[in-house]
Amino acid sequence: MSSSKMVKFIISRQDNPNSAPYQEEFEVLYKPNMNVISALMEIRRNPVNTKEQNTTPITWDMNCLEEVCGACSMVINGKPRQACTALVDQLEQPIRLEPMRTFPVVRDLQVDRSKMFDSLKKVKAWIPIDGTYDLGSGPRMPEKKRQWAYELSKCMTCGVCLEACPNVNSKSNFMGPFVFNQVRLFNAHPTGAMNKAERLNAFMEDGGLQGCGNSQNCVQSCPKGIPITTSIAAVNRDASIQAFRNFFGSDND
Repeated sequence: MSSSKMVKFIISRQDNPNSAPYQEEFEVLYKPNMNVISALMEIRRNPVNTKEQNTTPITWDMNCLEEVCGACSMVINGKPRQACTALVDQLEQPIRLEPMRTFPVVRDLQVDRSKMFDSLKKVKAWIPIDGTYDLGSGPRMPEKKRQWAYELSKCMTCGVCLEACPNVNSKSNFMGPFVFNQVRLFNAHPTGAMNKAERLNAFMEDGGLQGCGNSQNCVQSCPKGIPITTSIAAVNRDASIQAFRNFFGSDND
């Protein structure tokens, strides 16, 4: 009977950023349609492991609970994904939960994704509007361009593509696949295009596009189905053109 069915979790835990990780096992009473987040909430309400020992509540990040914010990224059964959309019924058991190792672990399943936001700052992934005066209605994008730009804008900075990418590691400064999307997205905007050369030049520096090995793990793992490999090809083309412009000292389009 479903009322007595238990779901087993093997969770990688870490007390602080400098301590060694260890594993702890828990069992949660099964409920129909439960996801990993709801199971973690049950463990937090009653933090007792399978050895019937009282322990500390599990720490993890979450926010929207509908695969929009990207906060609940973790490695579930060896695959980086969102915990809010990971349904227990669709997972092999026991369910193994680990933090994404691409990022520094804060505690348990919680990681520090600051380097992703630092990368966005480096390539100026925003539309520059100083806000000191009324700019009036902005330029309109052609509908065809708007549609594919919208697909790129679905990126929620979840970090899954970095965890899946073999080129993002401790021996590389590669900023990660998601930056290709952001550079392409903001360079496509009529106002953002004014800083196109600046973004491309920043992404051509150490840690930029040359770090990509085109393994295509990113597009396979992206929870939003963003066509990252298309962006990689487009940005590489634009960067090649920009490199020629830099060499010949031309600022003309």
